[in-house]
Amino acid sequence: MIFTPPQNTDLLLSEAQKEKLYSQLVAQLNKDFALANESVDFAEDITPITLKLSVQDKIYRLIQHKFAEYLNLLYIIDVPEKEIKRLDGSDIAELAEQVAFLVLKREWQKVWFRNKY
Repeated sequence: MIFTPPQNTDLLLSEAQKEKLYSQLVAQLNKDFALANESVDFAEDITPITLKLSVQDKIYRLIQHKFAEYLNLLYIIDVPEKEIKRLDGSDIAELAEQVAFLVLKREWQKVWFRNKY
């Protein structure tokens, strides 16, 4: 099987639910944010829309107030640097939304591979 990343956050979260791996995705997010000393503690039963908005909000606040920690988080999660460099940083809210998708996409990839192989 080949991993095909979903095109947006909503598709990613629905795929995670369909594959019955949503709670593992949430656990992976909690784990990696904790490794970056940016604890989020998402509940296992958090709704996809709340998860999406919470990740976006957390990233927005990191970009605004704790940029070094933001970079550390991206490093720990292993978000590809070339994908980050492609983003337009002129609107921080939009940037946070795009980075949140990249974070979720990478975390989903980890969970997916762990379950398939």
